[in-house]
Amino acid sequence: MPQSEIIFSVQESPEGGFEARALGYDIFTQAESMEELREMVRDAVRCHFEEGSVPAVIRLHTVKDEVIPA
Repeated sequence: MPQSEIIFSVQESPEGGFEARALGYDIFTQAESMEELREMVRDAVRCHFEEGSVPAVIRLHTVKDEVIPA
C-alpha cells in the first residue's frame, strides 16, 4: 500500500538556490528557484518509487535560518 505523503526539508543552499532532502528516504535534489525545486522534487519522487507506490502528497517543509545582531 502506498504512503499517503512524503515530507521534504527545504532550505536555501549556501551556493544559491534551494536544496530539498526527503525525511526517511534517500532522496535529495536542488534547484535555482522554488518553482524549479517543486518540479525537481516531483521528478525525484517518481524516480524513487515504483509505479503504484508513489505517495499521493509531497509536503515541502521550508526551513530558514536567520541571524540577527544581538
